[in-house]
Amino acid sequence: MVLNEWSPPAAVVDVAATTTARLSLRAPRDADLDLLVQLHNDPSVTRFCACVTPQGRLATQEQLQSWLMHWKREGFGHWAITTHDKPEQPIGFGGLMRRSVGGQSGLYLYYRIAPQAWGRGYAAEMMLQALSLAFDQLHESTVYAAVLPANMPTRKTLEQIGLRLQGSLADTPGRAASLLYEASVNRWAGMPAQQPQAIAFTA
Repeated sequence: MVLNEWSPPAAVVDVAATTTARLSLRAPRDADLDLLVQLHNDPSVTRFCACVTPQGRLATQEQLQSWLMHWKREGFGHWAITTHDKPEQPIGFGGLMRRSVGGQSGLYLYYRIAPQAWGRGYAAEMMLQALSLAFDQLHESTVYAAVLPANMPTRKTLEQIGLRLQGSLADTPGRAASLLYEASVNRWAGMPAQQPQAIAFTA
């Protein structure tokens, strides 16, 4: 399968390359496949994942293709995350995609970051940029995140950036229901500017 590089369609906000205080965020590329395969097959990364793991290279390639198709269709999606000091070396992926999870359709936050980059507030920093995109540029009213109940580091990060627990979703047969978190444009508008705080990820 040949993956195509993304280029912005007409009449959309071009967010294929954006920056935060410490991060550079860009649309994913073919060359990012190896890192995505690595993350999907690292038990320390996937232990709180509701998806089927480990995930083979072909399935991961199909996932990356679906990300690129979302970029072509919507003009935004999951970014490859790099730091300013090592812009050529992604540390993970994250951003926004339109999805349906357990019957709840909407715009969902996502991130998956390599263990060596944990505990520095990078996930919060990326997701704050994603929320700014959703509410300030795309003019969405709501953003969701689905997380397993045991994933306390991610839950704390979501709460830190303003998401609130709304309920649960039976999103994966045979597994515990995920918790549904929600951010609203009204709550976002009333929030002070934030400096992301590191959240410890303990075993």
